[in-house]
Amino acid sequence: MASQHRKPRSAGTRVAGIRTPALATAALTSVALLSQTANAAPSDDGKPSLEEVEKKVDDLYRQAESATEKYNAAKEKTTKQRKQVDSLLDDVAQRTQKLNAAREELGSHAAAQYRTGASAPDTAAFLLADTPQDYFDQNQLMSRLTDRQKGAVDDYVTEQSATMKQRQEATESLATLTDTQNDLKTAKATVQKKLGDARELLSRLTAQEKARLAAIEKQRQEEAARKAAELARQQAEAQAAAQRESGGSSTGTGAGTGSTGTSPVDPSYTTKAEKALAFARAQIGKPYVWGATGPGSYDCSGLTQAAWKAAGVTLPRTTYDQVNAGITVSLADARPGDLIFFYDDVSHVGVYIGNGMMIHAPKPGTYVREESVYYDGEPGIHSVVRPA
Repeated sequence: MASQHRKPRSAGTRVAGIRTPALATAALTSVALLSQTANAAPSDDGKPSLEEVEKKVDDLYRQAESATEKYNAAKEKTTKQRKQVDSLLDDVAQRTQKLNAAREELGSHAAAQYRTGASAPDTAAFLLADTPQDYFDQNQLMSRLTDRQKGAVDDYVTEQSATMKQRQEATESLATLTDTQNDLKTAKATVQKKLGDARELLSRLTAQEKARLAAIEKQRQEEAARKAAELARQQAEAQAAAQRESGGSSTGTGAGTGSTGTSPVDPSYTTKAEKALAFARAQIGKPYVWGATGPGSYDCSGLTQAAWKAAGVTLPRTTYDQVNAGITVSLADARPGDLIFFYDDVSHVGVYIGNGMMIHAPKPGTYVREESVYYDGEPGIHSVVRPA
């Protein structure tokens, strides 16, 4: 279902319920405090600080993921265009066979005319003409042909016109396919370059520096878990308040552990969400591989697409399209099964499981896992979408 909700947003704002100035400030403060432990000042030898290396590596991984989604889009487009080209080429081949058959029939008429001495030069000229109909108009050969011969000429002209048209379509489609394949190569090269740069930066770190980075990441995860617990508490309070207002009946049936939210949900969505989550949980521990759609490995959108496919719902391949494949809801009203999108370029996605947690394929070098929706800070959250 097409999105009913996307509205233009000025810089620094998010869809309702996703970000507020106070929360954004608090999140940024937390990141700043964590960064202070990372030797923020450049070293005397001009080498980048640990904080700078960490930020650069994170940026490279994010750029690689963005390029991965562009690769996914180009790959999907290439597949569709290849099928279209193959179909056109098949049609051209069939048309060519019909054209040859029509030409052979005209040849048989020419031979017959030659044997009887009737109109052989005219027929021969016709067979050599680039535009048969023009020849007929100019030379009035049609008036000297039998009905059967006229039918053969009509068939030939029709097939020739159709064949030329399909050949032109095939040529244009091949040119478009070539452009898309070039886009695919460019996106692939970009992903590989970003990942290579990130690996090179990390390879320069000493064992001590890597340990310090791990400690910073642990602090980050602890802060993300704290914020997830706070979100779960707020959602539970909102649901309890909604139940009291409705006289005790639940207005928000969810799927899985930690069902929250205050808006009614179609029971059929709950059933589908349970299937999608069951599939996603079964993939935990499988490696992130860019461009992968399973079953042995996934990238972020490959995982969400496969999870909802298991529930009988077809999602588009890329995050850019998945974000428009449902209805946007607030983070406070997120339900298990909803899709959580990240960053301004909508280059990452996970499946919400309740209690401020999600299942996602994070980035190269990691595995599908359960993690707080605040894994990269609150400012990283873009929107929440409930698939159709």
